[in-house]
Amino acid sequence: MPITPFLNGERFDPETTRVLSVALEMTCIALRTGDCDDGVRQAIAMKIIEIAKAGERNPDVLCEQALAAIAGSGNKG
Repeated sequence: MPITPFLNGERFDPETTRVLSVALEMTCIALRTGDCDDGVRQAIAMKIIEIAKAGERNPDVLCEQALAAIAGSGNKG
């Protein structure tokens, strides 16, 4: 699934955009989002983009860090 609709003006080279799309797909599969609405995918994409802006380019690491951030966001109590 392409990440392009969620970039909101962020600019990445074509290879990085491809890697981000792979990471988005991997994260959605891991979360078993299925045919969720764009709001859910956008939240996941924004987290991946945030991590990529810090310099990460490995799709496995992007996925792992996004999953960790999502899991951590539910533990605020």
